[in-house]
Amino acid sequence: MKIKGSAIETLPLFVKDNFREEGYQQWFDALSPEGQKIYQNKIMTSAWYPLKQALLEPTQKFCDLFYSGNLKGAWENGRVSAERGLKGVYKMFIKIGSAQFLIKKASTILPTYYDPSHIDIIQLGDKDAILHITQFEDADLIIDNRIGGWVERALEISGCKNVKVNIPKSLAKGDPVTELDLSWD
Repeated sequence: MKIKGSAIETLPLFVKDNFREEGYQQWFDALSPEGQKIYQNKIMTSAWYPLKQALLEPTQKFCDLFYSGNLKGAWENGRVSAERGLKGVYKMFIKIGSAQFLIKKASTILPTYYDPSHIDIIQLGDKDAILHITQFEDADLIIDNRIGGWVERALEISGCKNVKVNIPKSLAKGDPVTELDLSWD
């Protein structure tokens, strides 16, 4: 499984912004040699990287170091990834469109960052939606949390208030799908 460089370029910035240079060095030193090799160089936004070494392991490391193992760090990093990724023309495009417009683009957006992956829209209402991730080879709760945070912030950017993202089912837990249950005002 691969992840696009544009999806991981925010990870070291997130660590530096939140835990300063000392925290960044502690995090970097905790990475495997493969992870260090990825992050010692500039992340190429159009390149593909191995999911485990580029995202899963590094995210688990900063969750262990700075969040007592809680995956809240993955959620927060997903929010930052949306904030930084949906800027400029993309941010205006998202703001002009509705939440429904953004959700309808989910089947295009997810495979742009994760390969191979697939997401289906199960339900789309005026103030809610249910999405099912049906293909994700290296399913992990880290991914669920990161995607949940990304979707939450993307919906906020599109103008939604009181956004709630619940993940009642997960491929990582052996369920047949990862379900994102979304609601907003």
